[in-house]
Amino acid sequence: MKKYLGMIAIATLGGLIAIGLNKLISNKEEVNFTSNYLAKYASIQEISHPDFVAVAELVTPTVVHIITTVGPNQNQGSSENDPFGGFFRGFEGPQMERQGSGSGVIISSDGYIVTNNHVIDGANKIKVILNDKREYVAELLGRDRNTDLALLRIEEKNLPFAVVGNSDEVKIGQWVLAVGNPFNLTSTVTAGIVSAKGRGLNLIRDPRNPETQYAIEAFIQTDAAVNPGNSGGALVSTEGKLIGINTAIASQTGQYAGYAFAIPSNLMKKVIDDLMKYGEVQRGLLGVQIQDVNNELAEKEGLKDVKGIFVAKVNENSAAASAGIKDGDVIIAIDGANVNTSNELQEKVGKKSPGDKVLVGILRKGNKLEFTATLKNKDGKANVAMIEKTESNKILDCEFESIPREERLKLKIPNGVRIKSVGEKSPLKKAGIPNGFVLTSIDKKPIGTITDVKLNLEDHKGGVLVEGINPNGSKGYYAFGL
Repeated sequence: MKKYLGMIAIATLGGLIAIGLNKLISNKEEVNFTSNYLAKYASIQEISHPDFVAVAELVTPTVVHIITTVGPNQNQGSSENDPFGGFFRGFEGPQMERQGSGSGVIISSDGYIVTNNHVIDGANKIKVILNDKREYVAELLGRDRNTDLALLRIEEKNLPFAVVGNSDEVKIGQWVLAVGNPFNLTSTVTAGIVSAKGRGLNLIRDPRNPETQYAIEAFIQTDAAVNPGNSGGALVSTEGKLIGINTAIASQTGQYAGYAFAIPSNLMKKVIDDLMKYGEVQRGLLGVQIQDVNNELAEKEGLKDVKGIFVAKVNENSAAASAGIKDGDVIIAIDGANVNTSNELQEKVGKKSPGDKVLVGILRKGNKLEFTATLKNKDGKANVAMIEKTESNKILDCEFESIPREERLKLKIPNGVRIKSVGEKSPLKKAGIPNGFVLTSIDKKPIGTITDVKLNLEDHKGGVLVEGINPNGSKGYYAFGL
């Protein structure tokens, strides 16, 4: 009996010691958690509110108002329930010209402007109005339907321009400002926070348009108020750096309802750099057919973890196939950065060019593997397709050039382009048009850009009347046939 009583006493003492230790450890963990929480809370309290005034003053001059004229035969669709922000307004019927209003961001001092492709799509005239009310006719230099971006240029120098930030460093919850021209209200600034990253809305890809088969949607989601006309405007950090191009809103009415979406600046930079250098975007492709891993897919395919992007099929002769990636693999990282959705994967790879190497993290039957893939272009080659860019300023064997605003003011003309050189076999030469002639209209239609010349002369048949100013300052009128 004494033996049992002794054992019970020892067990009781041990239990009390264990309870005491457990309570001590628990109290210690609770104290640590509480102290860490209070320290973080204190550091948050010490952070001053962002100076929206300074940021607005810095960024507003870099955002422009874009007004487009769309011909009567151009199909733009209705502005009702438009996820892109109800860009086109004031329809006048199918046989009337229409005007649209949007925004753009100056990205260099010599007049390069980035906007959304859907802002200028179908336009036969693009007018840019600066924050100081100066107006220009812009030339469309390039566009990319797969990211809904376009590059414009106006003839001006010493312009204020946005400093491009690193969108990869954007954090959920950080303050941001949206700057644009909603409802034709110029230079409007709204504030909010980043609500999410890598959002896909399935807006860009159109099964009827093969140009959008490589569409990338990995939007920055924000609750800053964005409305019709904000498309193409700036999303900026509290440091005043451009981190996105405002593109779409989530709304049943076509007006702001709490969610807005922007193209990340890093993706924008890749697209615009390619448009400047090559005239079209050089996309590096991994060559896989993918879908997000969810519970249903994980059970069907026998996957241990519900994460990553499932490789349903590896395309033949693709970068993935050459690297050793197989059907059934799950992609979980690109260049060491975790990816968990198709949108994140497409954004990471979409910033690369053909020939670039990417490190692909894979789960294969529960094992982590890494493969180095050399990306290929759409033709299956691991190099940039050096596009044979035709001289954009060469038309009918004549070379044209834009005229700066100061020179137009001296000539007292609102618009015009100069014929830099007239080719010996050009019909303009036969008509007697001299080198240096400033062309202001073709068949009574005002000419403001080289694109206008192309639209009015290329594929034209019959007689043409051109008006302008001769090199000696006199007015000139010439007619020729095509």
